[in-house]
Amino acid sequence: MKKLIIPFALLLPLLAFAKPSGGPYGPQAHSYEIPKTDGQIYYVAPDGLKSNNGQSLETPTTIEKAISQVETKDIIVLRGGIYRTGDLQISQGITMIPYRDEKPVFKGTQIADKWEKQKNGLWKTHWDNLFPENAPGWWSRSTFGKTTPPYLFNYDMVFIDGKLLKTVGWEGNLDENSFCIDYEQGNVYIATDPKNHLVEITAFDNALTRTIKTVHGKANDKVGIKIYGITFTQYAYRALEVEGTEGHAPTTPDKIGKEVVGSRLEDVTISYCSRTGGYFRGDDLVIRNCLVSDTGYEGLYVISSQNALLENNIVTHTNIQNIEGVFPTAVKIFNQCDKAIARNNLILDNPNSSGIWYDVGNTNGLIYNNYIENTPNGFFFEISRGAKCFGNVFVNCDTGIFVLNSCNVEIYNNTLYNSVVQIMRNGRTAENDNTFGWHAATAPTIENRNGHILKNNLMVVDKKRTKTPYWKDLDTSLLIVYQDKELNETAQTSLVKEADSNVFVCMGDNFNKNLIYWTPSKSEKEKFATLTEFQTNLPEFGLNSVEQILPIGSLFKCKELGDFHLTKPIEKDFVPANIKSLSKIPLYTPANSAGAYSFN
Repeated sequence: MKKLIIPFALLLPLLAFAKPSGGPYGPQAHSYEIPKTDGQIYYVAPDGLKSNNGQSLETPTTIEKAISQVETKDIIVLRGGIYRTGDLQISQGITMIPYRDEKPVFKGTQIADKWEKQKNGLWKTHWDNLFPENAPGWWSRSTFGKTTPPYLFNYDMVFIDGKLLKTVGWEGNLDENSFCIDYEQGNVYIATDPKNHLVEITAFDNALTRTIKTVHGKANDKVGIKIYGITFTQYAYRALEVEGTEGHAPTTPDKIGKEVVGSRLEDVTISYCSRTGGYFRGDDLVIRNCLVSDTGYEGLYVISSQNALLENNIVTHTNIQNIEGVFPTAVKIFNQCDKAIARNNLILDNPNSSGIWYDVGNTNGLIYNNYIENTPNGFFFEISRGAKCFGNVFVNCDTGIFVLNSCNVEIYNNTLYNSVVQIMRNGRTAENDNTFGWHAATAPTIENRNGHILKNNLMVVDKKRTKTPYWKDLDTSLLIVYQDKELNETAQTSLVKEADSNVFVCMGDNFNKNLIYWTPSKSEKEKFATLTEFQTNLPEFGLNSVEQILPIGSLFKCKELGDFHLTKPIEKDFVPANIKSLSKIPLYTPANSAGAYSFN
């Protein structure tokens, strides 16, 4: 079997040309009409007066007063400008919407304008609203002290002219791009003369919480909040939170997600939150055309929900402090979510975070038509049951698709460029997991972590792997099916039920020596340098797969610009009928071609 010989790829990426659906992605400009409602309409403005009732455009009130007064079905119309506020709570299903095309911006900072110059040339201000935090229990100095010093866990942020400064541990490390805090004295230090600069320091933990508690004399009405076209930025922990009951043991969908139903975010921007953009619980959640960027840990965090839909969003630059020892991700679907859909999102430039991660007891996930680039794990499905992953493009991810300790994941028609597929199981159980306790109890039993399908995928590599795939050093280019060797006596069933009609392309000669790693199997071999070798030893998997032999430069239209459309069809199997019928929007997976894009 000859290998494909194509010169090393040139520069990748302008994301605008690699769109599984063509967009639009992220917030869109609108001139909003006020929806019809049986409730009351309140008008607010940054300079609104608390003494106003807010019931006309001419007499806007404050956002704080409006939040305290609204009830189910009421609408808050926000005039444009900056609202420096936070820690707001509401228990009612209301709508928040801009006035026409104006741009309301919630900021969790206050302006710091009282500075004292010190003899050492630094500048100091006293600040009352600080957010110190101890290192979490898993942190140890001997393991993480060098890469993740404990001061990184504090939540405070300082901005000069809109630029986030880096936190350092003491004044001796300060420069024009950093700040430090003496928490005992309550003082903030910078090295830049604040004169003629706008200096902002975090003053609020979060912007708004949709609580399930009784607040402002009103009990939870169980109706989700709807937010359109608003920006939330510079909050010390997270911008938004929707509360709800979480599973603290294996449970069923009828036991969770019912306290707040139907929350919706559209055309919302969330940025510069010290930890997470937002935590969202409750059934029938929709997050659409939002931009989430520059967060300390995660971007979007969905918890214990049924029928959540995340589409057309951009999530980028998460875990910006590169905190090690935790497992942050751009999009987290967590703790027994059922039927959560992530489709047509751009997950870009998250080198310190996973892309889309379904973790802990999730079921029936749908992940399709996403473009995911530059992340350790593009799509990660862990200790969960059942997902369909198709029509996605993974570019320069250490691992494009990672299935771990799960069952029944169907992987069809994805394009993976320098992004390995890994399907793995180990001996993790609730009994031996000393870190996360009951989480592993939501996984299938060890011997039932199988049933996966891998078909019609296009897997392309043009560079040697420089990072180990997760915790094992497996010298393999494109496909890893693996279980810990101590399981070989007790778990002998294959992790993969079907694998066929996949296309493997190795360009140039700068790639790992093995194409596929596969265990357990009936074969004595585990590593396979060529597809022919794999097919000979494991004929039940991959007889219709191919190592493509193509002329130079004829695979993608223009990968240098991130365009992964094919220059000619690679005709393989078909997209199953159950995949075609999953969505009401058009699918962009082809009917007769490997990979995410059809030939056109």
